[in-house]
Amino acid sequence: MRLIGMLDSPYVRRVAISLQLLGLPFEHRSISVFRDFDEFRAINPVVKAPSLVCDDGTVLMDSTLILEYAENLARGRRSLMPATVSERLADLRIIGLGLAACDKSVQLIYERGLRPPEKQHEPWVERVTDQMLAACTGLEAEVARRPLAATLSGMKQAGVTTAIAWHFLQAMLPEIVSAVRFPTLAAFSAQAEALPPFKAAPHGAGTYSSA
Repeated sequence: MRLIGMLDSPYVRRVAISLQLLGLPFEHRSISVFRDFDEFRAINPVVKAPSLVCDDGTVLMDSTLILEYAENLARGRRSLMPATVSERLADLRIIGLGLAACDKSVQLIYERGLRPPEKQHEPWVERVTDQMLAACTGLEAEVARRPLAATLSGMKQAGVTTAIAWHFLQAMLPEIVSAVRFPTLAAFSAQAEALPPFKAAPHGAGTYSSA
């Protein structure tokens, strides 16, 4: 399989780390949806990261759908989702909050980074910022109430999503999302980022390496 997209995207990192934890080999191509638009379009005309080129040539997109496929490939060996309904419900709550934090942070970054200052809509910026912080507040409360495992054997998708979401926020918007305000998320993410699958796919412009 080939994973297409840059590791400065939390969604690409989410897939890269999860594939490793599931024991699924893959090749990573660090292609930008901005700088390498035509190259990306030749692989996936929608130009959406992450994209996964499956062994039969099928191209999947959206990290959650890619990971649903990956879970099926790894079935019988390992899953990053809990088996019981109650535990899965709790993890889905955490995953949803983590993805919401990512979604809103990306909207904020695009608004500030791509739109000229005179055309930025401040009420929209305030609204998106409030939504992002609300997601972080909910995530902090959930993880404080129900601690996540930060070990190779215990790491689940809720942990992966929480860790990469927090790391992305700190890399891109540290002046808005304070580690002092969210100590549980900061501590958990630091532990997770020390694990080999996270180190092998670091946030940035690099390429995942299985070495």
